[in-house]
Amino acid sequence: MKTAKGQDGLHRCAWCLATPAYEAYHDTEWGFPISSDQHLFEKLCLEGFQAGLSWRTILQKREAFREAFAGFDPERVARFDEVDVQRLLADAGIVRHRGKIEAAINNAQRMLEIVEQEGSLATYVWRFEPERLTAPEVVTETAASRALSKNLKKRGWKFVGPTTMYAFMQAMGLVNDHAPGCVTREKVDAARAVFEVPV
Repeated sequence: MKTAKGQDGLHRCAWCLATPAYEAYHDTEWGFPISSDQHLFEKLCLEGFQAGLSWRTILQKREAFREAFAGFDPERVARFDEVDVQRLLADAGIVRHRGKIEAAINNAQRMLEIVEQEGSLATYVWRFEPERLTAPEVVTETAASRALSKNLKKRGWKFVGPTTMYAFMQAMGLVNDHAPGCVTREKVDAARAVFEVPV
């Protein structure tokens, strides 16, 4: 994990300085703990759409995704049918991949099952939080992301491989992978210190 100095003189994770959108995402979202079911569902969907693509592509299309997928309201997405699939396949603002579109609809349905069984998606997801490390690991998957992936697949979810789930865990604050010396790392630690893990 490396840092680089931004135009404001502050050091950040080097990857985020590629574009202003990356930097804003890094400074305000990436790694901060989240307990909103709708936000968690959105990120699970977007991480699935990212498979084989760059996060930059998904970030640029995020508002179009939100509009196309009813703000990622899982109850509404769960009711999407073939007419909606065709509508989405014709939407140039999103990633037009039938398998990923159908996976998002399927996963909305599976999410509602988790909510019924566990009380919330957040309660379920945060159960897979790994032990906190003093420094980030340079890895693409971990035992925790493999466990989450395996359990979701067992429940019928799609496009939730262990690498995709590790990216999700990084983004949603289950791990703090901001580089040592990054201006945002301490902010994420502070947010995590007051965050109440859903139970």
